[in-house]
Amino acid sequence: MLETVSWEHQGDSAAALWLSANDRRAPAKFVVADDRLTADAAMRLATGGTAMVWTGDFHNAKQLLAAMERRITAASTAKAGRAKTKKKVLDDGQKFYAVRQARAQRARMLSLILVAVDFSAEDGMAHLDLPRAPAIGPAVAFGYEQAVHLAGQRALVSLQELSGMLSAHQWYLKGVEVPALGASIHPAYGTFMPTRQEYVQLVATAELDDLSLAFDIGTGTGVLAAVLARRGVKQIIGTDIHQRAVDCANENFQRLGLDGTASAQLTSMFPEGRAPLVVCNPPWLPGSAPSTLDAAVYDPDSKMLMQFLRGLPDHLTANGEGWLIISDLAELLGLRSRALLLEAIEAAGLEVAGRIDTVPTHHRAQKDDDALHAARSKEVTSLWRLRAK
Repeated sequence: MLETVSWEHQGDSAAALWLSANDRRAPAKFVVADDRLTADAAMRLATGGTAMVWTGDFHNAKQLLAAMERRITAASTAKAGRAKTKKKVLDDGQKFYAVRQARAQRARMLSLILVAVDFSAEDGMAHLDLPRAPAIGPAVAFGYEQAVHLAGQRALVSLQELSGMLSAHQWYLKGVEVPALGASIHPAYGTFMPTRQEYVQLVATAELDDLSLAFDIGTGTGVLAAVLARRGVKQIIGTDIHQRAVDCANENFQRLGLDGTASAQLTSMFPEGRAPLVVCNPPWLPGSAPSTLDAAVYDPDSKMLMQFLRGLPDHLTANGEGWLIISDLAELLGLRSRALLLEAIEAAGLEVAGRIDTVPTHHRAQKDDDALHAARSKEVTSLWRLRAK
């Protein structure tokens, strides 16, 4: 049930449903804004937690967001400069938390520019009644699961979130090229986009002994299951706790002509039975995941990682292997130790049969102006080959 929010405009009351794909809470305070609103005034309102319902030109609203972002970035840079002047030295873990905090603050402030989306009573498609507004219907249907029930209604959405959804929809239509597949994967909104190729390449090149069956835990877009199918594994069962990911994976399998070989199902962790190969690429960083987008990167208290390790022995056939694909970035940032990982493997009744390492090739690993560059430049991504004792 979506929450209804209301605000005043020129002496009249207005109301709409609050719609957020990322489970962001509705603001408590609203004002109506248009092209006369300056970036400085918008910053003051956002700092105080007041949301701005935009009624002006769409492109002007986008420019306002960009101007606010520049001010937030400048303030963050100035704060870092003051800390440096005071010779306050942060370790990598402290830098990580500072970066997360700054990003959360930035996202909160930028999310307070809102637009009203109307859903057609005839076909349920969404549109924006703003000058120079783009067509948003397909992107809204793509990203907002609740949209299917909103025909004939109005909803308030964050312009920042809507812009991200328009971009994500384009990525979905275009697809992300995966060299190991010789094809593209089409990511659903909220699933991890396979733009980092090193972890995919590990699965594409690790030695395979048994091609009869594999499980892919936390399948997401289905990219690793598809790679295994391309390598000749006869049946792959992917699992995920999110229906959106399950649908995305099955759609990708169909696009790739693999729907007779690979399938995804909605379940927590393991499917029924045992397999000679069980693959898992959990979120790499311990940390809170307040939204579905965050859940692709952050694993609160390493819960998924530990659950996978504990359950793995009961889902491997005799001499079967579990492939854990994970980065050591959490270790480099001091968020989780190598000793903790090894102890968890031991406690689960597993042993390490081997490990394949690679280094990241994504652009952030080479950016020396990144706040976490010292850690990212040393990052190693590994495929751990685990067997039951």
